Amino acid sequence: MKEIVADTKEQMNKSLEHLAGELKAIRAGRATPSMLDTVLVEYYGSMTPLNQVASVSAPSPDMLLVQVWDKSAVSSIERGILAANIGLNPSNDGELIRIPVPPLSEERRHDLVKVAKNRGEEVKVSIRNVRRSARDEIKRIQKDQSLPEDMRFEAEERVEKLTHEFIEAVDHALEKKETEILEV
Repeated sequence: MKEIVADTKEQMNKSLEHLAGELKAIRAGRATPSMLDTVLVEYYGSMTPLNQVASVSAPSPDMLLVQVWDKSAVSSIERGILAANIGLNPSNDGELIRIPVPPLSEERRHDLVKVAKNRGEEVKVSIRNVRRSARDEIKRIQKDQSLPEDMRFEAEERVEKLTHEFIEAVDHALEKKETEILEV
């Protein structure tokens, strides 16, 4: 039973980590290098994450700077940023790629909050699915091994407590991201 609870906690933790990655990719009011984490560029015939062919920095709140390590990849990186469809228009001078980050309109900020909440709800559903499969597994083991019911109830109680903790963590992460997005 302890193994099931530990496995459940691990799976719920993975869901929470996934949410953290998803929220990082959602643009807030200022430029951050993580905005380009999802960008893939064609580099010597294969799709490669941007952070493996260049370094990204944010010298100011409204500008991203991409320092390309291989000068022959500049145009490919520029195409990759445009293809990522994140609403940014890069410009290059042959060595550096500058990406101005326009300020978000009020309407766009509210749209991004909705996107964040949708991603959070998807993670909550994932956590609840983990809970359901853990409960099914606990019931199956109790039945197969003829364990006492109070062992089953105790394990189910721990799984329920974990579920509440992780859903609260999701809510906290969403509140934090919403504040960050709405901050002007």
